[in-house]
Amino acid sequence: MNTDKRTRAALFRTRLRAAMEDAGSNQTALARAVGVDRSTLSQLLRDSGPRLPNAHLTAACAQALGVSSDWLLGLSDRPERAADLLANAMTLTEAPRALVDEQIFAWHQEAEGYKIRYVPPALPDMLKTRDVLAWEYELHLGRTTEQAINASTDRLNWMRASQSDYEIALPLSELQAFAEGSGYYTGLPAAMRRTQLDLMAELTETLYPRLRVTLYDPRRLYSAPLTVFGPLLAVLYLGRNYLAFRDSDRLAVFTAHFDHLVKEAEITARALPTHLRALRNTVR
Repeated sequence: MNTDKRTRAALFRTRLRAAMEDAGSNQTALARAVGVDRSTLSQLLRDSGPRLPNAHLTAACAQALGVSSDWLLGLSDRPERAADLLANAMTLTEAPRALVDEQIFAWHQEAEGYKIRYVPPALPDMLKTRDVLAWEYELHLGRTTEQAINASTDRLNWMRASQSDYEIALPLSELQAFAEGSGYYTGLPAAMRRTQLDLMAELTETLYPRLRVTLYDPRRLYSAPLTVFGPLLAVLYLGRNYLAFRDSDRLAVFTAHFDHLVKEAEITARALPTHLRALRNTVR
């Protein structure tokens, strides 16, 4: 027990010195910040025995240096305070309605080499024709639509050439509404819908298995739009914002949710090209 205390005390001194150095502090400044004599800190740092400071002094030092008490005491390997860990674990980011989304692209780059799981809010942009993209975004982007499509195409080509596998889960009703030209897709010409379904059938066939798209029944299962970037982060799409999580517990929940959608899929990735071609033949 004495050896354990001695080891913990030595670790405390090492980490306190490191925290002071990182914060650009010294014994005099830290003593003033925590309200003790400089000699108290000096003795604490020189001592080679098993003595640890009391809880009040430990917390005061941690607060002054911007680290956690648990880290100073060797109870955690993360120096961040709990509030900072929470802030880093969950962030709210603006989600502009445009094809050129710097934040999403940055997350894709960060996760290159990992599997990316995606439940899109509509048909995924990476599988859309230029005509469908223009129809969808022209009202919003106006004269910059062509520029945005070109930039997006370049970035989506990068994603396809990356080392990441993409797994996409779509509700059956989304493709049905697209084929019918109903709901969100009201007014989209039949010729564009047929060409779009042809392209999706081609891409999901030729890019398999690196690209796998499955269809789930939204009457039995529900999912908000989300993306899981490997083991790095999970992002919920809220409309005007992205809600991003980086803590392992939430990542595990989102990953399990997505995998359940795939497990319960009505149309598997292998069967999807045939399903798309059958839908294409219903477009009038």
